[in-house]
Amino acid sequence: MWGCSLTPDSKPGFIRRMRFGGAALAFFLPFVVTSSEGAREEPRVVESVRRLPVALSNDFEFRKTKLFFLSEKPPKPGERARQTTSTLGGKSNSPSQKTATLQDAPIAFERQYRLFGAVTALDQRQRFGNYFDFFWWAKRSSDVTVRLEYRQEKLHEHVQAQEISYRNVRGTHKTEFKVIGDDYFDDGRVVAWRCLLIENGRIVAENRSFMWE
Repeated sequence: MWGCSLTPDSKPGFIRRMRFGGAALAFFLPFVVTSSEGAREEPRVVESVRRLPVALSNDFEFRKTKLFFLSEKPPKPGERARQTTSTLGGKSNSPSQKTATLQDAPIAFERQYRLFGAVTALDQRQRFGNYFDFFWWAKRSSDVTVRLEYRQEKLHEHVQAQEISYRNVRGTHKTEFKVIGDDYFDDGRVVAWRCLLIENGRIVAENRSFMWE
């Protein structure tokens, strides 16, 4: 009798819990789907880097560039300013393009950010190298490919490239590239680079380092 007397009272509570669980699932499901769809795409390596026709357009431009070199040893306070000047210089066909300049505190934070989660020496080794963040803008909807072409110190004039393609994009976007780990240790630091916005096989905007020719 004791067990039977609990059954009528327990059903409403069970139903309420089921309804709450269903409502919670319905609430969080769109966020899960959005998160998976918004996963960052990794750049692909360009096997053969060929020359492309240039057709610069005011509909596309680079807004800001952030470069960071993560070395094996943290730079000393007196060396940080020199490192910042040499690694963050750049030019662009866009007059409004800005190049980030990091001071001591942001450099330390950036280093911690890039090494976050790298526990072992091997993990950290795979993080060392060059990082490139490009902020760019498209005035109209278009299919755009962002390509980073670069030279590394041990490969001399040999040009390598990575790229990411976007379909039907418009507005401001951020594209990230990196040359790190074995690529950095085997072939050296990036000494010259240029980043391109490509539409229909033509270069519509360009941003390059001073060492690029």
